[in-house]
Amino acid sequence: MTIQRGQKSGVGMRLLVTASLVSLLIGAGVSGIIQNYEAHANLAQAAAVPVSEAKPVTTPQGLPDFASLAKKLGPAVVNVSTTQIRRTAQEGPPFGEDDPFNEFWQRFFGGRTPRGGPQRQKGLGSGFIIDRDGTIVTNYHVVDGAQKIVVTLSDGRSFDGKVLGKDQKTDIAVIKISAPHDLPTAALGDSDRLEVGEWVMAIGNPFGLDHTVTSGIVSAKGRNIGAGPYDDFIQTDASINPGNSGGPLINMRGEVVGINTAIFSGTGGNVGIGFAIPANLVKDLLPQLKDKGKIVRGFVGVTIQKITPDLADSLALKQATGALVADVTKDGPADRAGIKTGDVITEFDHKEIKDSADLPLQVARTAPGKTAPVKVLRNNKEMALNLTVGEMRETREVVASSREGNLGLAVQAMTPQIAESLGLDKAEGVVISSVQAGSPGDDAGLQRGDVIAEINHRPVRNLSDYERAISEAGKNKTLLFLVRRGEGTLFLALKR
Repeated sequence: MTIQRGQKSGVGMRLLVTASLVSLLIGAGVSGIIQNYEAHANLAQAAAVPVSEAKPVTTPQGLPDFASLAKKLGPAVVNVSTTQIRRTAQEGPPFGEDDPFNEFWQRFFGGRTPRGGPQRQKGLGSGFIIDRDGTIVTNYHVVDGAQKIVVTLSDGRSFDGKVLGKDQKTDIAVIKISAPHDLPTAALGDSDRLEVGEWVMAIGNPFGLDHTVTSGIVSAKGRNIGAGPYDDFIQTDASINPGNSGGPLINMRGEVVGINTAIFSGTGGNVGIGFAIPANLVKDLLPQLKDKGKIVRGFVGVTIQKITPDLADSLALKQATGALVADVTKDGPADRAGIKTGDVITEFDHKEIKDSADLPLQVARTAPGKTAPVKVLRNNKEMALNLTVGEMRETREVVASSREGNLGLAVQAMTPQIAESLGLDKAEGVVISSVQAGSPGDDAGLQRGDVIAEINHRPVRNLSDYERAISEAGKNKTLLFLVRRGEGTLFLALKR
């Protein structure tokens, strides 16, 4: 079973492995298939409404009044269309089925022509306006890799969009348009107040059908679907489909309580199980995304695991709650605070840790440099410690270039996690994280996920070796790469 996140090719989905089958809701090529809000006054006004002022909207008969909510909030929902340029191989013989070299292409290239060109790929998602100045919230996967973003309002007007900030780990992005007049907005509510069984409404652009309104209830809260380290999804049976990604999930008070992002499906269509990012997580990240364009997260330096009933029994714990520390990073914040392997973290910064998944969420929301009180169980005795939170460093990435021009490669250091995912025995070499279309690296046949083992017969064990090999090659017109791809290795010549 798989979790599927949207990509911009057809209405296909990007896969993330988990114990269920889920589809992210970005549609593409749909024409063919029919933190400190006081410092951000405007944002605060648009993103929060006092609970006392927001009452459930109902009909005279006491039923949910979806019609009134749709009229009120529909204008704040937008269509987000993106364009990507990707280099893809051409399928089939280059001169059709009558190509005299058809057998040659089949034998040596599996029917795929050994050449390709840049291809325009369209993507489609949703979003909603949170500030009258044109600030819009959507999903990271809706705008990721987009060379062009066009936002279409409910009145048909279209504007070019600019990404202010995005965060892959939570699948949240903030974009902005420049409109001549104030725009309608949707307020972010308090997702923690949601109750299972509560009515909700979704508005979006499934399959390009703009401003489609559906309704349902909150089926569950706090769902972990294996999408990332900060999973905390709202589950709903409101009908959402490809193209709904980034659209709002709205409660009966007219507040946005979530961003629709994924569905459980075996076919790509809705089966009544959808997932939304909680609005409170969005509110936590908005100031950083607007001001810095990225998220700076806290870091404590521990590897944790879930406490199963068997582990709880072996550790003589009264209940299977908390986060079990499996490893502690040497000289990291946790190590300096006195946390040890085998400790069970039960509370972090005054927040109870009921499950191991709770700790990454709480740490990520804590500002680096803050000293947070931590409670741990060690040999069944509670201990109180003080931990100064560090800053999470993203994986170092290097863009390869030379005096002769850009090689079009972005590489990153091999980590144990990457090595494991690639099926490697040891974390050695550097990994190609992206290849620019039409670049020398692309022309050489290098691909994302290739592990560079040698350059010009010099071993590449780490980023320093890689940079040294590129530098020492000087003005050589050709670089000989030895790369590991899948279960084999191959040489590729890169001409500059």
